[in-house]
Order: sequence, then C-alpha cells, then structure tokens
Amino acid sequence: MIGNPKLREQSSDVSDFGENLTKIIQDLKDTLTHLQGTKEIGRALAAPQIGYMKKVIYYGLPEKPFIMVNPRITLKSEEKFWVWDSCFSFDVAFFVEILRHKKIKIKYQDEKGERMEKEFEKDMSELIQHETDHLQGILATDHLTDVKRIILRQEWEKRFA
Repeated sequence: MIGNPKLREQSSDVSDFGENLTKIIQDLKDTLTHLQGTKEIGRALAAPQIGYMKKVIYYGLPEKPFIMVNPRITLKSEEKFWVWDSCFSFDVAFFVEILRHKKIKIKYQDEKGERMEKEFEKDMSELIQHETDHLQGILATDHLTDVKRIILRQEWEKRFA
C-alpha cells in the first residue's frame, strides 16, 4: 500500500464554518507552502493528506490561491486526456500517466460557506479531479492502467521539466 492507510478513507462534509475550519485551512496553507519550498513542486493539498478527514482543499496557485469546501464534481466531459500525475502522498517520488476528464463542472463552498459553481478545463480540470479524489479515498495510482506508465521523478524531470 502506498501512503498512510487513512488516505483510503472517505472524508466527511464540513458543516461548521468556524474556528476548526479556519485551523484546517491555515494548516493546509502552511503545509503546502513548506512542501512547495522543499519539493519544488505542487499546486494543491487536500485535508486528508495532513490528517483531517474533512472535505477541504487548498489550491496554492501563485496567480490566485483558493479554497474548496465540500466539493462535488457535477459534470465530467466524455473527452479525456493523458497527464503525468504525482502526489505528496507518495512523496512525489514517481509520476503516473493517467487519463483525466478534459473538462469538469464542480459545486463547492468557499471558506465562509458561500455556494459556488465553476467549470475547469485541462490542467485545472486534472488538478481538481486529483484533489477531490483524495476526499473519496482515491489516489492517482488507482487510475493507472499499465505499469509501463510509471516513471521515477528524476527521469520525469529529465524528460519533461
């Protein structure tokens, strides 16, 4: 098994948008910032990855960081695309080439509980799918269809970075 067994558990909905959620969000931000600095990779982190079994995701994108609480993908395009995916849950030690939906629509709440709905395409679609999978106990490796589609990080960096 790869990673902590808790990563295979379903996360529960957030119903209290108070101090506890604020603490989870701050921990996600701090942890992702640390990981980005030490691993030199990564755009987001889901609460289960740091021990909170709640449906919270922090996207630490340089252009506009944002939070998703209780996200639910409501639409997935039939069209898919191949993407190299890695994860902090397996220490970004390797990448897997997997299929993801090219376009998705998602409903979620922000950190104040306001309901939101957005569409994402391509790399953002892939990222949203990756992180929402964590809330369901699914890892990127679960989408792997062929072991020949695994590559060590060092090799990935030589070829694609």
